[in-house]
Amino acid sequence: MIAVITLIELKNPFKFFALSYNALQIIKQLKSTKNIAFKSKGLWTTHYTMSLWENKEDMQSFARSGAHMEAMKLSAQLAKEIRTLTITVDALPNWNKAIELLRTEGKILTY
Repeated sequence: MIAVITLIELKNPFKFFALSYNALQIIKQLKSTKNIAFKSKGLWTTHYTMSLWENKEDMQSFARSGAHMEAMKLSAQLAKEIRTLTITVDALPNWNKAIELLRTEGKILTY
């Protein structure tokens, strides 16, 4: 299975409202996919997500369409940094492991 772990570091606390709106739309989209599991957590300007997929095709189909694609287009307006990591796993890692993997192996986008 494929897990995608993401960190979004907002430019400032006021961007939280736009992030929340986008997140609600993305979760709605996620519920109509073949997603196996999803977790999120965040506080103030730092937010994490993890999603689990049966295969890369299902994950990419979600990521490249709908609300998720629209949110990605707006990411430079909201974020100062986004980190992502896609890994092959049997289950989602715990948060401590996921965050460590992002720090050491994540792809970094800065704006």
